Amino acid sequence: MMIDVNAYLGHFAFRRLRHNTADSLLTLMDARKIDKAVVSSAAAITYRNAQAGNEEVAEETKGHRDRLIPFAVINPFYAGWQDDLKTCREEFGMRGLRLYPKWHNYSLSDPCCRELIAAATERGMVISIPMRVEDNRQRSWLLNIPDVPLAEIVELVKAHPDARFLLLNGLGYTSSPLGRKNNGLPANYAIELSRLSAVLANELGQLIANLGVERLLFGTGMPFSYPDPALVKLEVLDASESDKEKIRSQNAATWLRL
Repeated sequence: MMIDVNAYLGHFAFRRLRHNTADSLLTLMDARKIDKAVVSSAAAITYRNAQAGNEEVAEETKGHRDRLIPFAVINPFYAGWQDDLKTCREEFGMRGLRLYPKWHNYSLSDPCCRELIAAATERGMVISIPMRVEDNRQRSWLLNIPDVPLAEIVELVKAHPDARFLLLNGLGYTSSPLGRKNNGLPANYAIELSRLSAVLANELGQLIANLGVERLLFGTGMPFSYPDPALVKLEVLDASESDKEKIRSQNAATWLRL
């Protein structure tokens, strides 16, 4: 079993994405032996009204809920987000959120963001935060969106110890309290591996040693990225097969309460 916690459906405003429909993504997943994937709307990252992207993902994943697990993109700075959250959870059956503070022009410390996280936590939803969408070297000349600073994540996990956070598309955790032993932080966050190194600096191995293997999850970033590099990282990782199986699927099943 393999569960990818970092995948997307739909169009992106600044580049063409392949394998961005449910059928084509499932075909790619089958070719790479990935059984399930958490998906959210790539379009909602740049839509003025992110809920339109959530509606598209809800429709696209109908008939595929055994394999595609939809997450909502909610912008707490947008009027009516409370109704959108309720719809996504109660009508669309979405298990979690993806937040894009830098793209949607708010801070993780803003009261509206904290209110959203509290409301989602009360509904049993996971909060996932991509540190970035694209490498800055690939960005459009129309905008310059910085990565989410890890220092902001540190303050967020401390402020919401009852929440469940998934940190996506990140690296450099071992240079932050997030990736250190005895960091004084609640164990309410897990880290996805798509950008982590498994050789040379071996940040993935360091995080397993510092946080425990239960805090590491498999993810690819497809279709923004091809899944093969993430799969190779697991192959070359110096870890037991039982630990690799936890990263492949067991940890995700636990964090997502599948």
